[in-house]
Amino acid sequence: MGKVDRRILKSQEAIKKAFIELMSEKNFDGITIQEISDRADVSRRTFYLHYLDKYDLLDKLIEEHISNLKDLCVSLSDMDFISGGQFFFEYFERNYLFFSTMLVGGGELSFRAQFLEFSVELLKGEVDTTEGKNKGLNEEIILRFVAAAYVEVIEWWFKEGMPQPPRVMAEEVGELIERIL
Repeated sequence: MGKVDRRILKSQEAIKKAFIELMSEKNFDGITIQEISDRADVSRRTFYLHYLDKYDLLDKLIEEHISNLKDLCVSLSDMDFISGGQFFFEYFERNYLFFSTMLVGGGELSFRAQFLEFSVELLKGEVDTTEGKNKGLNEEIILRFVAAAYVEVIEWWFKEGMPQPPRVMAEEVGELIERIL
């Protein structure tokens, strides 16, 4: 990676960080490109080199996190919900400001919807409606029920300031998911 590449990445990271901080402090509609640029210590020109506008920046941030979570999913596909869940909760913890702003701080409803759909996709293939406790039940209803509960628990965790460590969250949420699926 060359010097220019590092500078580009550094600018993008500074812009994203500034934007998330501003979103945690004020309403999205009230955030200006000038404020983002000032907070990131880059020029407006630099901002526009990387993003069309604040909506493009928000879309790219959401895409990036959903993509990272999907990659995490693939790498954890052999694990059970408890072991794999710990990696997810650690990712949420590392990216606390983003997720707490998006899910709790009046962030974007579109993010919650995308995160819910991601959670439904994550659970697909885990439901057996041919035998056992879920025999005869509708797979889509089970998936939506569990995914909605999962998103709600994560929102609660952020709202309460992460009162339990990722390991405990993974154990308890994983245990509950395994009881249902």
